[in-house]
Amino acid sequence: MTMNSNQVLDEFRGAGALREGHFILSSGLHSPMFLQKNLVFMYPDRTERLCSALADKVKAATPAFDVVVSPAVGAIIPGYEVARRLKVPAMYVEREGGEFRFRRAFSLQPGAKVVVVEDVISTGLSFRECVEAIKKAGGEVVAAACIVDRSGGKADVGAPLIALCTLDVPAYPADQIPPELAAIPAEEPGSRRLTA
Repeated sequence: MTMNSNQVLDEFRGAGALREGHFILSSGLHSPMFLQKNLVFMYPDRTERLCSALADKVKAATPAFDVVVSPAVGAIIPGYEVARRLKVPAMYVEREGGEFRFRRAFSLQPGAKVVVVEDVISTGLSFRECVEAIKKAGGEVVAAACIVDRSGGKADVGAPLIALCTLDVPAYPADQIPPELAAIPAEEPGSRRLTA
């Protein structure tokens, strides 16, 4: 199954997940657009279409892999769905003491070839942190895959990136927000800085 960028965005639009306004991303950057992926992932049919297309793209680009690993919490569902399509195990890393780690009895075989699956990326920070946790656990990251790369291909993810959809959405540091964006009250829908 293949999907182009418009078809991917249609899944987000159809779920009411393509939002416009003023958003503070989990990276701390400010943006006029937010992709509320959990609204897409609540629909199994939309999730299956997106993740099947991403899995097919991974399979075409990556010759060998043993497992899919995703950063919790947001990417657990797409990671599982991509792994299901690829017929490999799915695991995820969680934050513990501020760092991603394997928990819940998850572990990698030494030298395991890993595909990291994310949902939406902006700066690639979660990807890089996930890649670091995989390396510490003895795995080898052979590819990083995401449904939407909103960096326009500029994010450093620490591995070859496979994106189902690539957008170039502006994101600004807090001290460089354009006046038209600053005039709109900011929402902070991301989860990275949530506290327990």
